[in-house]
Amino acid sequence: MDERTRRTDDDLTPSVRRTGPESDAWTHWLWQYRIRVGLVALLVIFGAYEIGRWIYPSTSGGGRSPQAVAQTVGAATVALGNIRVIVNALGTVTPLATVTVQTQINGQLTDVGFTEGQLVNKGDFLAQIDQRPYEILKAQYQGQLAHDEGLLAQAQLDLKRYQTLVAQNSIARQQADDQAFIVQQYMGSVQLDQAQIDSETLNIAYCHIVSPVTGRVGLRLVDPGNYVQTTSSTGIAVITQLQPITVIFSIPEDELPDIMPQFNTSTQLSVTAWDRANLHELATGKVSAVDNQVDTTTGTVKVRAQFDNVDNALFPSQFVNARLLVKTLENAITVPTSAILSGSPGSYVYVINSDNTVSTRTITTSAVDGKLTAVVSGLSAGERVVVDGTDRLRDGLRVTVASENGQSGAANGTRSKGAGQGQGQRQGQGQGQTHGQNSGQSKSSPPTGAQSPPAGGQ
Repeated sequence: MDERTRRTDDDLTPSVRRTGPESDAWTHWLWQYRIRVGLVALLVIFGAYEIGRWIYPSTSGGGRSPQAVAQTVGAATVALGNIRVIVNALGTVTPLATVTVQTQINGQLTDVGFTEGQLVNKGDFLAQIDQRPYEILKAQYQGQLAHDEGLLAQAQLDLKRYQTLVAQNSIARQQADDQAFIVQQYMGSVQLDQAQIDSETLNIAYCHIVSPVTGRVGLRLVDPGNYVQTTSSTGIAVITQLQPITVIFSIPEDELPDIMPQFNTSTQLSVTAWDRANLHELATGKVSAVDNQVDTTTGTVKVRAQFDNVDNALFPSQFVNARLLVKTLENAITVPTSAILSGSPGSYVYVINSDNTVSTRTITTSAVDGKLTAVVSGLSAGERVVVDGTDRLRDGLRVTVASENGQSGAANGTRSKGAGQGQGQRQGQGQGQTHGQNSGQSKSSPPTGAQSPPAGGQ
């Protein structure tokens, strides 16, 4: 082995001993640094705690200035009012009569007496078919009738003569009887000729086509000059009755116990039609018919409502939102819908106490009528609830009321109970927000997305 590479423990020991003092100094400085960092962290935590106590004082009187940190909120007074119970459904405008004008004879279309989209009355002229072939045929049958009438008159005269000769025993009775049957044959020929004349007269009348109903004419389907036939399925035009008009919509079968007793007693059930966006009211009508069976696939029943449609606001096959007024809850305890929050215990509100602190109150709601909700239990008239600024509230926090609405029971909106069709029923701003659209949900659900009540809430 090379002597230069051989080292003993004694050769290494002095080197280790020389580095010992530097290692001890480094360890001492590291411990001091850790202690300083820990003290700074404790000071930061303590400062944060004190700031939190300053901003969020407790209801027991802790904190430095409770009045300075009171939350500003909007409030409303619980009052008595009327809540309308309304069923919302998606409907389709359906005319009472839609007629496809067809020709009843074959011939050339010579004239069209309407313009596309024109409003026509019953009996107005629509189209003219060339009637000359039928007039010629009618004249032919009239000539045949005159011929047969002459033969009939001659036969009747001969019969009268034969009957006189038979009475005198001048001729055989058989000849007189045969003449009587000849008279009957000519009478039949005359009747046949007259029927053929009447048939051609009717065909001539069919050449002049008039409107069978009052309504609006659609686009022209056949132009003048074409040869139209009775076997054609296209037709000449389509006329749709607009006044009156109906809307067909489906309601959940659970609503039938409230609707059918009124319908059977001829009580007028009001229906309001709104546009597709649920923003504008189009027309107001009444229920005219209810279907005779429940659709087992959807659990709904079809209802037809009739509208006068004097301003033609409803258009055939238009999709509308139908609102059926079932009943009105009178003198119900009402609270603004914006004040109701939803959490694990259910629906609740923040009630403003006499000392300007808030506390959570669990409530039971009923129907929702636009901006108002009927409360079954949990509140009484005259109490104040928070309607704005609930995101920073907690039980026992002191508040300052910036604005207050004391007429919460005066407004009216629309309560929605959906038809359960999964067709995305819409919300109207201030005209009927939809809560619980599915038929399986409760009649009134609190607004979704609200915060949960803080710990310690009632």
